[in-house]
Amino acid sequence: MTGTGDAAMNRLALRLAVLVALSGPMATKIAKADDASDVRAAITAQIEAFRADDGAAAYAFAAPQIQAMTGSQERFMDMVRTGYPQVYRANNVSFGALQPYAGGFVQDVFLTDPKGQAWIASYTLERQDDGSMKITGVQIRKSEELAV
Repeated sequence: MTGTGDAAMNRLALRLAVLVALSGPMATKIAKADDASDVRAAITAQIEAFRADDGAAAYAFAAPQIQAMTGSQERFMDMVRTGYPQVYRANNVSFGALQPYAGGFVQDVFLTDPKGQAWIASYTLERQDDGSMKITGVQIRKSEELAV
């Protein structure tokens, strides 16, 4: 019972070996423990800066492309106050699982606004050449969960 069965098994083994070899470089894109702590630290510090109305500190956590888009910390803060009021005055902040995404990360953050409405803020972040973690964007959606 050798022959075509053995040849098929050998082809399958070769395909698996190639797949494992090719997945090596992709494995480096998986989030590491320090990535998760850096992501959480950046988001937490920016939220705290919003609470303190510290535009310079909040702006410092925005990625260079966000800073270029807004042009100044004043315009950045105006954008956040008007477009992202849930983040600007977030309460009851908790973090979901960190996911790798397009050379960076996606972090879901569960929060409530000052009126008690629950929201999910999906942050995207990228590690910069200097090693810092910067926020590249956020999308807000209403949570179906009840705020407590």
